[in-house]
Amino acid sequence: MNKRTMTLNLTDREMQALDELCAKKGLNKTALMRQALRLYQAVDTRLEQGDKLVFENEDKKEKSQMVVL
Repeated sequence: MNKRTMTLNLTDREMQALDELCAKKGLNKTALMRQALRLYQAVDTRLEQGDKLVFENEDKKEKSQMVVL
């Protein structure tokens, strides 16, 4: 596998969110971005197959569908 480098320009708010998620998950920025990319790819594949992305809170008996553009 060839590794490639990419420059990513983020706003202060986006960088803060990235830093907070890295700290919370115990990951470095590269690992977190790779994980996020794999997750987005999996969601995109399922949406293309006609599935829906739904969050469910069993305690509150609530469901909400997420729309991904």
